[in-house]
Amino acid sequence: MDAIVKVHRPWLVMSSMLIGAFVGMLSETSLNIALPQLMQAFGVGASQVQLLVTGYMLVIGIILPFSSILTKWFTTRQIVIFGLAAFIIGAVISATAQNFVILLTGRMIQGIGTGLILPLMFTVAMLIFPPQKLGAAMGVCALVIMLAPAIGPTLTGIILGAFTWNYVFWLFVPFLVIAVVLAIFALKNVGQITKPHVDLLSVIESVVGFSALVMGVSLASDLGWGSPIVLGLLAIGIVVLVLYARRQLNLPVPVLNLHVFNKRSFALGAISVMLDFAIILSAMYLLPQYLQRGLSLPVALTGMIMLPGGMINAIVSAFAGRLYDSFGAKKPAVAGFIIALIGIVMLIFSNDKSSLAYVVAAHIVLMIGCPLAMSPAQTHALNALQGPESADGSTILNTMQQIVGALATALSTSFLSLGQAAYQGSSHAAAFTNGVHYGLYFTLVLTIIGIIIAFNFGVRTPSHDIKA
Repeated sequence: MDAIVKVHRPWLVMSSMLIGAFVGMLSETSLNIALPQLMQAFGVGASQVQLLVTGYMLVIGIILPFSSILTKWFTTRQIVIFGLAAFIIGAVISATAQNFVILLTGRMIQGIGTGLILPLMFTVAMLIFPPQKLGAAMGVCALVIMLAPAIGPTLTGIILGAFTWNYVFWLFVPFLVIAVVLAIFALKNVGQITKPHVDLLSVIESVVGFSALVMGVSLASDLGWGSPIVLGLLAIGIVVLVLYARRQLNLPVPVLNLHVFNKRSFALGAISVMLDFAIILSAMYLLPQYLQRGLSLPVALTGMIMLPGGMINAIVSAFAGRLYDSFGAKKPAVAGFIIALIGIVMLIFSNDKSSLAYVVAAHIVLMIGCPLAMSPAQTHALNALQGPESADGSTILNTMQQIVGALATALSTSFLSLGQAAYQGSSHAAAFTNGVHYGLYFTLVLTIIGIIIAFNFGVRTPSHDIKA
């Protein structure tokens, strides 16, 4: 069978998007290890510096739902080149920033590039590869996304050990320039330009609702949950998102087809994926800071300590999807969440005197459990959908992962601050470790909820675990 869209050298066509997606995912996790240095460099607290993580994910989450519409208004080449250029501009702005506001601005501009390129990579792959080669192509796309977070913290640690934080952002630029050149000379348009109607109100509600919610949670760690500003932002976010959801349910062509949540299998699988991603992001946010500020380790060593868990994450992710074919979703998902629970409990029992071997072991256990649950849960969700609904479900999963990741990081910061404030001792390292424990209690609750939901997947075999 032939591909839907015939192109010569499909891997060359994909090359610019593969590089862009790799750098985007590398950027999503690599900056966590640099946060202590950035706090010191710009004189900001934890609540401000975590905006570099949550703001980036928020922009990706806002852009992702519109990826399908944009492909009908602009050529594939135009979107990819614009996305890569946005990332380059954002990286240069961040690398040369003289104050925190400029750094944050550059960081959020980078999110535009990732939000555009990430979904397009999968869409183009499905169009230009024939069915008999599609599995291998999608596997390469998934490997790119898995490998980047695995090596990101280690690479950042090495850079920070030898240079200043600016070079973390300069690192992205050469790869992105190569991607732009490849996009200009090798990328062809694979979509159809139909220029459909864009519901402007949906765009405004999406941006305002998600932004207000994430900003409200982010500011809570600094201003307190009872702050009028925090409560006001949370109220605005919730009300606007309710209106947004209501509009999507009534539009003939919604930006996000929320009707897919009527299917129980999709709803349970999607919630599990969101919880799993929140667990990973909150733990990956807390752990590098604990290593540096709780155990007083140098940043380069911190990066090396994160590497075993990151590589295990990539390896388990590579085969976890196959478990669904043999066991269905329930067994691997439940097992994954339980293993993750053990890893989190191990980290909770750590202190400012814990051995590196113990911390590495706890991280590895956590990174076995999370991907073990992720892939079967995602397959369980998407297998509940048919035809065009599959694309809708995929867009919802990708979008909500970024939004939930931003919220989980912000909430972890808030609990981290509460834990530090609650500590009565004199040791700064012990106080920070206590704050990390508070953040991990939040992660622990997410994991327990994940176990409960995974138990409700049912015992159907994969071949029957479809139309709910």
